[in-house]
Amino acid sequence: MSRSVGRHAVRVMLATATALLVGVSGCSSVPDARIGAVVDRFYGAVRDGRGDAACALLAPRTVAELGVGGSDCAMSVLELRPPGALRTVAAWGSEAQVRLAADTVFLHRFPEGWRVRAAGCRPRGDEPYLCVVGG
Repeated sequence: MSRSVGRHAVRVMLATATALLVGVSGCSSVPDARIGAVVDRFYGAVRDGRGDAACALLAPRTVAELGVGGSDCAMSVLELRPPGALRTVAAWGSEAQVRLAADTVFLHRFPEGWRVRAAGCRPRGDEPYLCVVGG
């Protein structure tokens, strides 16, 4: 085998391996400690009655939705119940799901970091989750 054919084969193998790794990592569940930390801070603020601090961890669209109909974000988030212990954290690209004992939280990664899109969510079989905040 000539040297140029050998180099070409190595390049093809490297390109294939890189494409496979990128493909797998793009759709796999990759826990990120920062995701769990945001949920901890969010529910810590709710527990302590600091609605403004909890709202600062929400996605902009979620904050806007809570303001519809004259409802204030800081008061709305305080309606959430204690979620229980963290069970799992899964992330896919810029989306994440945190399952707690009595809650599921959905997050989105923005340039400034992870923000809560929906909280107080309960599964409904084949239907979309029903969430107290966002959704």
